[in-house]
Amino acid sequence: MNPGKLIIIILLNLITIPNFAVAVKPSAGYEITYQTIVNGKPNNHGARTRIICSSTASKAWTASDSSKLIPTIAVETSYVDYASKKTFQAAQFNNGLLIHTTTDFSTYPVLAETGETAVILGYTCKRLKTTLRSNSIDIWYTSDPGVKGTPSMGYGIPEGLVLKIVRNGNFELVASEIKPIRLKEQEPVIPAQMGDNLELSLYKHRITQNIITTVPIFVNEQISFGNKIENPADTTSEKTFKYASGTVLLKKVKLPVVPDDTQLYAELYQHSNGDAYDRNGSVFVIPTDKEKSFIDGLRNGSEKLPFFKAKNGKSYQGVTASEQFSPLIEIMRFFTPFGIGQFNDKVTVYGQHWEDSTYYKQEVTELLPVLEGEQWIGVFIGNYDKGGHRVSLSLKYYPGSREISKIAPKKQWIAPLFNTLNVMEMAGQEYGTMFEGDTLVSQVTVPEGVKNIRFRYITTGHGGWDGGDEYNQRMNTILMDGKILFQYTPWRCDCATYRKFNPASGNFWNGITSSDGSRSGWCPGTATNPVYFPVTTLAPGKHTFSVAIPMGKKEGGSFSSWNVSGILLGDYE
Repeated sequence: MNPGKLIIIILLNLITIPNFAVAVKPSAGYEITYQTIVNGKPNNHGARTRIICSSTASKAWTASDSSKLIPTIAVETSYVDYASKKTFQAAQFNNGLLIHTTTDFSTYPVLAETGETAVILGYTCKRLKTTLRSNSIDIWYTSDPGVKGTPSMGYGIPEGLVLKIVRNGNFELVASEIKPIRLKEQEPVIPAQMGDNLELSLYKHRITQNIITTVPIFVNEQISFGNKIENPADTTSEKTFKYASGTVLLKKVKLPVVPDDTQLYAELYQHSNGDAYDRNGSVFVIPTDKEKSFIDGLRNGSEKLPFFKAKNGKSYQGVTASEQFSPLIEIMRFFTPFGIGQFNDKVTVYGQHWEDSTYYKQEVTELLPVLEGEQWIGVFIGNYDKGGHRVSLSLKYYPGSREISKIAPKKQWIAPLFNTLNVMEMAGQEYGTMFEGDTLVSQVTVPEGVKNIRFRYITTGHGGWDGGDEYNQRMNTILMDGKILFQYTPWRCDCATYRKFNPASGNFWNGITSSDGSRSGWCPGTATNPVYFPVTTLAPGKHTFSVAIPMGKKEGGSFSSWNVSGILLGDYE
């Protein structure tokens, strides 16, 4: 046989061997690592941003140890497709679920050339400028490597590789390392599967809601007066109880135990179910750490509560602390507006649109120690209407860190001192009128080793006529062991801001409505903020706290009253 033919046959046989695989030629790409610099100082803590890019696409992510992250954190990755001029933000949850959102290049900020250049990591970069929600943005990009990519596509997408982004001159994201890599064609930068494609706002909502621990307490529950009440016999389960002729809701709930850096918010929705008036409302927790609790009064009548005997001869039930009893700890004080929801279609005011419900959201992180584990949570709205109101209450726990906390929880101290808000008003509990020529007195024992003590105080004045304390400023004086600790005059002069919540509010001849009037620490349709005062001189042992208010005098059948609640907060050393 001709030697040349033999060589040809051997080569042909090699080519047709079944196990012979033709290697896919990799394409050129780059991997870039970025560092954060704040006010000129590198941030060497936390995860670094990285991107992988080719000539047509890029992938950006934050490199972190997933085993250290809290399990509800979604792992997010950003993709830029320069061919289709679209971006993709994708998220994977710990259960494997994938979602993403798609955005066109045209929706991103427009970038303007400045003509300036700089050298970053050996590459000549051009400077671009733009603005985003009043923030000044500078972007430095290069075309030298022949690839495109950005670590933060929200600031704009240039036709090149971004090596530096500066926001407002003091926050920088700068490439610290760039290295060439080989990209396989069968492993594209942008994956084929990214889960459901969601509108951007829904995508963000799904991610944030997954990290928030939401505990619904009451859902569209009616608070009204005089209807038949059937409380469940089982007092251990999470069922709604109604007391004080139906004006108090109560439930035993199991709340999460969370790290100290958690932020806690109380969230309440309310609308009228028949009642047209502005009403006092309160969200509270019942302490059960002592021999007697407020639950005894709710179940068996206000006369079963310990009482404070004032100089005016009246007895005020369940308002002050003692060795055997702790008063209610107020989570949030709120006030219903005039008839929101129920009366929207019954009152027309030119140019005014009525809201359907009132939404109150208040941070109550300082109360975490009493809002963990098993607790009795209640809501009160004072009213004498069979339709009354409807409310929904949730507690929301927001993590303070993306990573699982390794820090041992702090031991904290909370001591309720007094609460004169008569949540059993419709069951005979006295109004807070003890300030008529008297002071409210409460005692507390401070244990050893407590520091950073502060006083949390909520106060609102009531008496709804011209001479009443609702419409007149009264200084509150708080005394500790007989000496003035602080003085405070509660007043709100912004009530007219909330006109859109008050369809049933009366209109006066001069164009002002009754909900517009300034008041002693509250407005119809708002929550009242606590005030805080440091108590730096409080030594271990027994102490007396007093509240003195120059309450206005009665006029005929009208009288004033004050709803004040106070607690001490501290940390153990």
